[in-house]
Amino acid sequence: MLFNILKVIHIFSMIAWMAGLLYLPRIFVNHASPQITKETSETFKLMEGKLYKIIMLPALIVTWISGFSMTHYVGIDTWLLFKIFLVVLLTGYHFFCFKCLNDFKNDKNRFSTKFFRITNEVPAVLLIFIIILVVFQPF
Repeated sequence: MLFNILKVIHIFSMIAWMAGLLYLPRIFVNHASPQITKETSETFKLMEGKLYKIIMLPALIVTWISGFSMTHYVGIDTWLLFKIFLVVLLTGYHFFCFKCLNDFKNDKNRFSTKFFRITNEVPAVLLIFIIILVVFQPF
């Protein structure tokens, strides 16, 4: 019973985290546009900060805690080690987004809209491989 509760918490927090990881760079795409006004930039800063602090960071923490808690029940297999590696990469991307958020906050963004459009695909690609590992447990 506790394992299923942990699984529900893990899935929910992972979905919330992924939503943020997919949406924040989309805001960055618009924020990086050279045509925006100072007022629009301030609105983006507010949106980015709230998304990160209220949704993404708590979801990241709960995802990691619930995921590691489940290993008590299922143990550690090779497929899970690969999954954890991919989640570490996803976490690195999360903190890269935090750095970008702070750069925007301080009006020091150095990346183009094209850069954010391309890097926005990183979490989706990692998620595909994570799902494949969880569903098929190939190793």
